[in-house]
Amino acid sequence: QVQLVESGGGLVQAGDSLRLSCAASGRSVSGYTMGWFRQAPGKEREFVAAISWGGGSTYYADSVKGRFTISRDNVKNTVYLQMNSLKPEDTAVYYCARETTWRGVVLNTERGRYDYWGQGTQVTVSS
Repeated sequence: QVQLVESGGGLVQAGDSLRLSCAASGRSVSGYTMGWFRQAPGKEREFVAAISWGGGSTYYADSVKGRFTISRDNVKNTVYLQMNSLKPEDTAVYYCARETTWRGVVLNTERGRYDYWGQGTQVTVSS
């Protein structure tokens, strides 16, 4: 079993930055791709970013590319999402998740390829 807890969300103004953390407990997630997703009110949960199990590969949704950076510290069993130049359209509940495949090669973007999810942390960006 893996438990994921997101933190670091809050209310900020457009152009501000936030750093989200996803702390994993239970079993280590060091051998798995980790992803960040977000869900705005009335919309489906969408992919934001993913990072490979070793941290050597990352992939971002076009909407956040160049502004967000995903990283991980496998010693601390924690994944991060640095969010810069935030826009009102970034407002959503942000979730971290573990991909299903141990030491998988593909950085999946679909929700169905992730098996453990955190409870989410709210990010609100005012204009």
